[in-house]
Amino acid sequence: MTKKVKKKNSHISFQNFKENKLSIQFNLDGFSFCITNSNTKQDVYFCEYTFEDTLKTPENLLEKIKEIFKNDTILQEDFSEVNVIHQNELSSIVPNAFFSEEKLTSYLNYNIKTFATDFIAFDEIAQISAKSVYIPYVNINNYLFQNFGDFNYQHHSTVLLEKYLNHNSAKEKVMYVNVSKNYLDIIVLQNNTLLLSNCFKFTTKEDFIYYILFVAEQLSLDNSKFSLYFTGQIALESELYKIAYQYIKNCYFLESKNEIFKHLDAANHNNYILLGL
Repeated sequence: MTKKVKKKNSHISFQNFKENKLSIQFNLDGFSFCITNSNTKQDVYFCEYTFEDTLKTPENLLEKIKEIFKNDTILQEDFSEVNVIHQNELSSIVPNAFFSEEKLTSYLNYNIKTFATDFIAFDEIAQISAKSVYIPYVNINNYLFQNFGDFNYQHHSTVLLEKYLNHNSAKEKVMYVNVSKNYLDIIVLQNNTLLLSNCFKFTTKEDFIYYILFVAEQLSLDNSKFSLYFTGQIALESELYKIAYQYIKNCYFLESKNEIFKHLDAANHNNYILLGL
């Protein structure tokens, strides 16, 4: 069963789809997309679908996406540009100094189990002279190619890193945590240098705070001094935020300046991968 949560900016009109850019993000928990006016660079539409239960495989996800495309007429239009974001834990950050295209599998084998049939891609992260190496969902890429032709795709860790780096200017260590239904991305920066980037699966609030405190300990962060910025699926009144605030003094939400949030029933730190500015 698919539960649809649609958030639409009805106050900003757009007529010609071919003058607009489509950005898509998906994971095993849901599918979302936004439309951006290519001339003004302003996001004019956002829609999110969430699934009742986390899907087990990329094949299950493809079936859900086919269902969404069949019923959502906006996704049947033509766009000037299409960008796709794969959100999964199948990735690793590799500094350029140690990167070789012939060794893509070895970079992932430290964190996940890979198979000989896996297609491995990588993104350039110029701001930190590194690559994001990851396994995209090839079956979904193939389906999107059938619908749109050529498109660009990235891993969500690339997008998050670039957005956090654009926000970060502090000389001290700063932790950023993006929260999804079952995963949290933890990124620690200092003076625009990446100290850590990792993805952890959690099921309870105790799991959640354990990983945050573990990273803080490993990087010698003082819980009473360092700043922690949250994005994603976390609210001030949530159990996740409450337990984090018990242990970490300086907890904040990294709010997007995207104008579309004026018309959405969502906090400015939500959907940061697609809508964060």
